[in-house]
Amino acid sequence: MSYQVKIDAHGEDKNTPGSVGAWVLIWVELTEFALFFLVFLVARAHNPDLFHEGPTRLNTIAGALNTLILITSSYCVARAVSAIKQGNRQACLRWLYGTLGMGVAYSLVKFWEYYWNDLAGLSLRTDIYYSLYYYLTFNHFLHVIMGMMVIGWVCVNTHLGHYSKEDHGGLESGASYWHMIDLVWIIIFPLLYVFR
Repeated sequence: MSYQVKIDAHGEDKNTPGSVGAWVLIWVELTEFALFFLVFLVARAHNPDLFHEGPTRLNTIAGALNTLILITSSYCVARAVSAIKQGNRQACLRWLYGTLGMGVAYSLVKFWEYYWNDLAGLSLRTDIYYSLYYYLTFNHFLHVIMGMMVIGWVCVNTHLGHYSKEDHGGLESGASYWHMIDLVWIIIFPLLYVFR
């Protein structure tokens, strides 16, 4: 079985969605999260009682709702890429707006969750579990905001006709970044909200 690399006019690998630069950024971001997952697991090994108790005080409904929202957002951005590959710019825009809408919904649920935590007396200073919980979830939240800016930029470029059936690497790069954000949350949710 052989693998042939197909290079397009811009010097990019046509078998990989998006640009090499976007994938370098994605790998850097994944490495950052992997390091903090490792810190979380080491802290958990040294504080088993705190990490057993921690998830019981979190709002699991908010975490589960945000999981559903982000999975839906990944579906939307995948459909946007599919639509542009079929030459349907209007459908692509609708799916991109759906992705942005899911990002806004995620943000609203996250704000509500943080407010709920505050009312329950949970903060960065409660203990090491909640310090790591806030670091991981707020860092992820910042990545969602950054991802929404990327998708917003992709929407502008799509609206201006910069992407077509033949040339849509920028859209694929933005979609790949958004999928990375969703993937990280799929790890965060069970790690923080479920496993004891």
